[in-house]
Amino acid sequence: MNVNPTCNQQRTSDLMVFCTIVTLLIVIGLIFIYSSSSVFALEKFGTSLYFVKKQLMGLLVGLGAFALARYFPLQRIKQYAPIFYILSLLLTALTLLPHFGIRIHGSSRWISLAGFAFQPSELLKITLILYVSFLITKKCHVVSHFWQRFVPITLILALASLVLLQQPDFGLTVTLMVTCVIIFFIAQYQMRYLTWSIAAAVPAVALLIVTSPYRVRRVLTFLNPWSDPQGSGFQIIQSLIAIGSGGAWGSGIAHSKQKFFYLPMQHTDFIFSIIAEEIGFVGSCIIIFAFMALLFFGIRLALKMKDPFCTYATLGFIIMMNIQTLINIAVATGLAPTKGIGLPFVSYGNTSLVGYLIIIGLIVNMTKNSGK
Repeated sequence: MNVNPTCNQQRTSDLMVFCTIVTLLIVIGLIFIYSSSSVFALEKFGTSLYFVKKQLMGLLVGLGAFALARYFPLQRIKQYAPIFYILSLLLTALTLLPHFGIRIHGSSRWISLAGFAFQPSELLKITLILYVSFLITKKCHVVSHFWQRFVPITLILALASLVLLQQPDFGLTVTLMVTCVIIFFIAQYQMRYLTWSIAAAVPAVALLIVTSPYRVRRVLTFLNPWSDPQGSGFQIIQSLIAIGSGGAWGSGIAHSKQKFFYLPMQHTDFIFSIIAEEIGFVGSCIIIFAFMALLFFGIRLALKMKDPFCTYATLGFIIMMNIQTLINIAVATGLAPTKGIGLPFVSYGNTSLVGYLIIIGLIVNMTKNSGK
């Protein structure tokens, strides 16, 4: 095979920039996890470094997972994609069992095995994208065949959605569905299939909302948080106060006032609010720009891959991470109802950080080995 040295050099350069952005976001995350959680950690656990230490432990595990994903044979990843999906789906389903699942904030998203608690849905979203990419490339010769190309993937998505909605994890379900629809569009699935799917999904989503009191409450709170400022609207109001009080340049790192027990979940789902308060509009724009650059260079890497499986998987990972980023920032700024989705690489969460590093390891692996 003739390899273009200029193309390889450009791809290596893009990969270096991509990994540098990820590293920068992780460092920013450690800084603001400490800043946002120090008061709460000191009050509850007796040390202001409690959450930072746990995140560093997650980072160490994540680096090991990154190395495993980076050097795992690419052909084996394709071959075992269905098995990986089934195993992660079963692990996620275990969260629904009383003896395994851990219920936090009304959701059973965590599982305890051998004394370790983790969130298996972080693995499910990775394996789902790998499996969908596998099926797309495997059935690419039946582009217009409804039963052979579209139905199997729809069933795979339906199984994952049913398990996630039972937890419930509505935010991740929507994220994965939107990601897969975009992948289908890129893979040139017939528009009538996508139109039928979207037409069926809209009333289903509406039904899920209206039949669940807490989801209805979230939507009403989103529409008018000031209707219950001391109750359901408290969190979003405090988030808006944090963002608004940051001004152009912010109050300074570690000088947030909202972290003093005003803003709940300030180091997880609403860490962007603390970031905006401490480094202001300018600093927030830099964070957003970093995620936009991650999207740009991720797409560039995907489009230069010679293996369609690698292209679809990388695009899926990049799209999913940026949808989660968009949802997190939209929730913090009052532009979307609360979803329970953290800011990738930045919010506190051991399992999520490990999952994102697995994704980065897979992208590096595919970039280096696609086409060999």
